Amino acid sequence: MPRILGVNIPEEKRMEIALTYVKGIGLFSSRNILKNANIDLSMRARDITSENISTIQKIIEKEYKIEGELRRTIMMNIKRLKEIGCYRGTRHSKGLPTRGQRTKTNNRTVRGNVRRTAGSGKVKVEKT
Repeated sequence: MPRILGVNIPEEKRMEIALTYVKGIGLFSSRNILKNANIDLSMRARDITSENISTIQKIIEKEYKIEGELRRTIMMNIKRLKEIGCYRGTRHSKGLPTRGQRTKTNNRTVRGNVRRTAGSGKVKVEKT
């Protein structure tokens, strides 16, 4: 299994898809990286050479924020929003949706799938 910047890349995937396993690189970015490195998009990850891996790593380190650095930046942005007390920051601190979604229904994923009413979505258990 090839490793690119500390992330294991699946061998059976094509390189344009396999690069998206690195946080911060999507399909568009992976295509641009492979085009700059002169690597065929349809090449499988198991067929890639160590020289190709090193060129991909150089391009990514030079142009993109990935993995830990990206996570740190996002956390700093959220922390800044909380400190200045803006609406989005208070929504983050309360654990509610921040982008204008309705909260009367359909926000269970943000709240951690909490069911607060008596019979909402509970699985019926048979009594023996």
